[in-house]
Amino acid sequence: MTRSSVQEQKYIAMTNGSVELLVCKMALPTMAIMMISAIYNMADTYFVGKIGTSATAGVAIVFSLMGVIQATGFFFGHGSGSYISRKLGEKKIEEAEYMAATGVFLSFLFGLLFSFIGLWNLEPLAIILGATDTILPYAKDYMRFILLAMPFMSSSLTMNNQLRLQGSAFYGMIGMISGAILNFILDPILIFWFDMGVAGAGLATMISQLFSFSILFIASSQDGNIRIHIDNFRPRIKYFTEIFRGGFPSLCRQALGSISILALNHSAGIYGDAAIAAMSIASRSANLSFSILIGFGQGFQPVCGFNYGAKLYARVKKAFWFCVKFSTVVMSVIGLLGYTYAPEIIGFFRRGDAEVVSVGASALRYQCMAFPLLGWSTFCNMMLQTIGQSFRASVLAIARQGLFYLPLLFIMGRFYGISGIQVSQPLADVLSFCLAIPLCLSVLKEMK
Repeated sequence: MTRSSVQEQKYIAMTNGSVELLVCKMALPTMAIMMISAIYNMADTYFVGKIGTSATAGVAIVFSLMGVIQATGFFFGHGSGSYISRKLGEKKIEEAEYMAATGVFLSFLFGLLFSFIGLWNLEPLAIILGATDTILPYAKDYMRFILLAMPFMSSSLTMNNQLRLQGSAFYGMIGMISGAILNFILDPILIFWFDMGVAGAGLATMISQLFSFSILFIASSQDGNIRIHIDNFRPRIKYFTEIFRGGFPSLCRQALGSISILALNHSAGIYGDAAIAAMSIASRSANLSFSILIGFGQGFQPVCGFNYGAKLYARVKKAFWFCVKFSTVVMSVIGLLGYTYAPEIIGFFRRGDAEVVSVGASALRYQCMAFPLLGWSTFCNMMLQTIGQSFRASVLAIARQGLFYLPLLFIMGRFYGISGIQVSQPLADVLSFCLAIPLCLSVLKEMK
């Protein structure tokens, strides 16, 4: 079967099949990707946790740097991928090919630039990220390898999002999961068998990311997917503008997520290494649950993009409301389970450290209480971004971690101490939910 006939079949399925079944079909691999990505990050936390609290905190502070890498990958991936999805809906294949190559190669180049800057300023960067004197050696050992892998990590995320938004999430799942499995295998070998400690965790991550990059690059040329080729690279204003338009909300969301981790490390650092470790484990555990929601939303985006490009607005709205209802029920159940078993979840990573378990369990329980509200906020943001409503999507993207969370972290932490830090995220989630109501309903009314 030719590439064009495969793409035609994909178009017919996207614009004529049951939207509920399409979303679920697209969501299964993307949910797997998001969960594996979250577990990927937690694997290093788990194995390094066997070394000690300061080592755990050293890995924790580098997560804010990894947020910058994710911001780059999602910016180029969502920006180019949303455009690709709409152009496939309009049957403009050549435009989609130009954008695919431009997005991937720009992501790699930006990752290379950030990698060079970070390696040149390794110790000052670690201190900026929140490393104390006891944490600094561990942070540097881990961060060195993360920076070396940065160009491949960012461009892998870009390719994964492009595949997902053209309806080929299965290939992205294979690329991401293969790297995660390799990381699980290499972590204990390099950390304990080769006695590399925290540096072993960093090296395992770097090797795994190189492997994922290779798999995703090969997958881009399979079964009617948009092929990544240097000849299609078009560094033009037109494509820059479209990437910025579609990717800026993701850049805001991911960059502010990184800044919020940085702010959390500094705020919790007042109370010692145990507080940093506890809040990091709680946040990572909550993000594992949140990744299920994000993965389901990423299954919605290609359905939304194809049908919006084809001007089938009733299908867009039907898919949106299905996702909101389903995700609210699922996140309510997950929130209840997380609240009930919070001490056991935190203890899995730092068993025997009573202070870490106590602080982390309280923070996780507070976050679980806001889980039922996350479905509405998330799907509003994803729909607005996919259909090109960049301003409204950007406002909503910066709300959760920036507009609300950072001020709350400062104010609540100052007046209520560690308890104030623990409740800042769920309060930000409530306020984001309220903001999403008028922003999204107005667009739904306009979509006729």
